[in-house]
Order: sequence, then structure tokens, then C-alpha cells
Amino acid sequence: MKLLEVKNLKLYYQSTRGTVKAVDGISLDLAKSEALGIVGESGSGKTSLSLALMRVLPSNIDTNEGKVILDGKDITQLSEEEFRKEIRWNTISMVFQGAMNSLNPVLKVGHQIAEPMLLEKTVNKKEAYKKSEDLLEMVGLPKEIFNRYAHELSGGMKQRVMIASALILNPKLVILDEPTSALDVSIQAQIMNLLKRFKKELDISMIFITHDIALSSDLCDKLAVLYAGEIIEKGTAEQMFGKPKHPYTQLLLASIPGLKQDASPKFIPGAPPDLTSPPTGCRFHARCPYRFDPCDKKPPPAFKIEKDHLSRCWLNEGDKK
Repeated sequence: MKLLEVKNLKLYYQSTRGTVKAVDGISLDLAKSEALGIVGESGSGKTSLSLALMRVLPSNIDTNEGKVILDGKDITQLSEEEFRKEIRWNTISMVFQGAMNSLNPVLKVGHQIAEPMLLEKTVNKKEAYKKSEDLLEMVGLPKEIFNRYAHELSGGMKQRVMIASALILNPKLVILDEPTSALDVSIQAQIMNLLKRFKKELDISMIFITHDIALSSDLCDKLAVLYAGEIIEKGTAEQMFGKPKHPYTQLLLASIPGLKQDASPKFIPGAPPDLTSPPTGCRFHARCPYRFDPCDKKPPPAFKIEKDHLSRCWLNEGDKK
């Protein structure tokens, strides 16, 4: 059963250089207890997509449209007050990128974890603090961390605190925006194992945002690859890693060093386009090694390769089923 459906979501920003089309017609879906990986380079629209889902938006929004259907209900129709009370942190929570920037330096971390429960006013302070301590233990930290401040914690400990904070109101969906990007490899592995355990034991859905396509394979059931504000390929993890169809996805995978291969990792030439004036046609064509005449025309949202596997590339027009 689908928990989340996003239909033709657009999020444009105003800037001194023009309108930035950060999220440009994105559609995706997520089932209950499923993890979806959102993969792409910096500036592809990954974080903007998450902010649109959480409705935590800056003041320079030019366009914000599309449908976000959660448990069969279009939450874009809710007022800000209704969204705050019913959805944000209650049903959808988020672990923001950069744990240190998300923690208040003058408040004890235990209070920060419990704060959403206290704001709900459904439990007293003692119960909220008890839940906070339980969550600290659940993420692998001792209860004593409750009375620590952010500057007393390591990077991995801060990230665990942020995960505990996201779980305090038992949400159905957790969005994780590059939760391991600032951590060393050993701590990164611990956080990923923690997320896998929570996905299984707590029966929650996850959107895992990352620029590291290899890392997403450790957690995600499905993948969506973003490029220049658009989803250019999506499918199950097996389809995306086993037989990727879009040249950009293929190049992302080719950039990963392999333990059992002689070929050196490849890099993607060029740079992502300026989203104030994206190129006509396929947005990847200026960097694509397979460019041909049809690439000057805008491809349809997707060519269906097989069940659940979609690609937005003219090369796959003949592969559609």
C-alpha cells in the first residue's frame, strides 16, 4: 500500500539572476515500510525536494505547486496550522543535513529531543523526558547524554541525537538528508546499520537523500536519480544497480571504485546546468557521451523499461514496454 505519492511537484526560487527551477515536475511514490533513495549531485534539487515535503520553505519562493498525497490525503490543501499540527514531525519528520547546525548549543540535547512532545502537550515533562532517554538508548547512546550539550558530543553522537529527535512522535515517514556525509567511514557504517534496524523493527518508511549512490544500496528498496531538478531514472535497487538505463545513472555507477575490477573509476565531464536557464531538450545532453539529434527535444517524463523501472532518456524510447 502506498504511503506517499508526489505528483508533478514544482519548487522555484526567486533570485537576482532569475527564477531557479530547483524542483521541476517531480513525481514519485513510496510504500509503507519502504526506503527510497534520492541520489544526485550537489545542486540537483535533493534538499529542496525534502523541504517541499516538510513545507519548511525560505521566503523567496516563486512557485510551489503539485500534489503530495499522504495516506490518501492531499496534504498540500492543508493550512499551515493544520500541517504543523497533523503532519510536520507527527507523520513526517526529518533529519536535516549538518547535525551541529540543527542542535541548539545552549540547551541540553535531551530537552531538544523531548521538545516536540512537550509542544504537543499530550504528556507531562516527566513522560517526555523518559521517552527521550529511551530513544537515546535505542540509538546506542547512554542515558547520561540527556544532560550533555551539543559541543560535548562527537559528530556521530550528534547524528544519533538527531535521529532520536526525528523519532520522538512515532512518525510514519522519516526524511534523512545526507545523514552520514560529515562522518568518517566507521561511524557512517554504524549509522547505516542503525537505520536498517529501525526500518525493520519500527516499521517506518524512509526517504534517504545522498550524493553517494553506492551508500544508498545499503538501505534502499528503490532509487530515484535526480539531475537538474528532474527525476531522470527510477526503479528498484536491483534494476538500478543491475541494469541502469540512463547514461547519467551509468556514469554515477562507473564513478564508484570496485574491489574486483581492473577498470579505473570514471568521472562525469562538465558541470550541472544553471537552473535559472536550464537547457532545452534533455538537461543532461551537454555532458552525455551518447548525445544524438532527438536530445534537443524535451523527453517525456518517463519511458517505461519494465515494471517499476522508468527512464527519461531518448535512447530508451525503443526499450519501453
